[in-house]
Amino acid sequence: MTLRPVLLACALCAAFAAPAPAQAQTRGLQEILADAPASAWRDLDPERTLYMDLEAGRVVIELAPAFAPAHARNIATLAHGHFWDGTSIYRVQDNFVAQFGDVDGEDPEKAKDLGRAARKLPAEFEREAAGLDFHRLPDADGWAPEVGFVDGFPAGRDPHEGKAWLAHCYGMVGAGRNAEPDSSIGAELYAVIGQSPRQLDRNITLVGRVVKGIELLSSLPRGPEPMGFYEDPAQRTPILSVRLASEVPAGERLRLQALRTDSAAFAELVEARRNRRDDFYKRPAGHIDLCNVMLPVRVAAD
Repeated sequence: MTLRPVLLACALCAAFAAPAPAQAQTRGLQEILADAPASAWRDLDPERTLYMDLEAGRVVIELAPAFAPAHARNIATLAHGHFWDGTSIYRVQDNFVAQFGDVDGEDPEKAKDLGRAARKLPAEFEREAAGLDFHRLPDADGWAPEVGFVDGFPAGRDPHEGKAWLAHCYGMVGAGRNAEPDSSIGAELYAVIGQSPRQLDRNITLVGRVVKGIELLSSLPRGPEPMGFYEDPAQRTPILSVRLASEVPAGERLRLQALRTDSAAFAELVEARRNRRDDFYKRPAGHIDLCNVMLPVRVAAD
């Protein structure tokens, strides 16, 4: 296939080792979030937040420079140069991805000017695990020896190799490439809109995730088989602009906050989803998949 251009708290571990009785009730998501202190939330950094404006609304993407620093810098450079303004979402493949960028990017005579952006970047499929504040989930995963979260991003880790990488969960954003590992520069991006294609982990550079507006991408009409590229240009979704939040006037920014994945509130949320004990659930699962752990995001109160 070609794409174009926590450790958790000890209390949680103890709960996993000795599950609460089936009849015990756990607090729901809304209760947990309502009681989460201000310290459990973090503001999105405007220097690594992208606003992609469509006619239907705004898609907000948080970049992950801790995992893909070269791509994050290049994407910021492209956004500063208004590279994506006037381009489109030209591919929507059912149960897979929505891809956007310059549809003529591979035609030297028609491709948009990349401006000051780099024309060559290293593949950033994984990085050294040392130095990361990795908050591990307690459950087994079929794609990585350990899984958890780093700064709100779903990630895998191999302690024997000493490597860590981002995971292809719903809403994650990657840099499309050709067959060569180092053929992506961040100009062609895709967002996962289907079941998590974890087989792509460590094979494509993931650059961030959609934190708001994913429904604007996942609800788009699907392109034809086999890969969802629109045959009729009129079907493409125009991109009005892509800008760094830091370059948007303060009054036009969305003051978004994400729940800290190193917080007690997030640990409680994970456990509540691992073992649903409300009246509807008759058999708590005692397990959760990495990509089924949601990252709560809210608009900060004034």
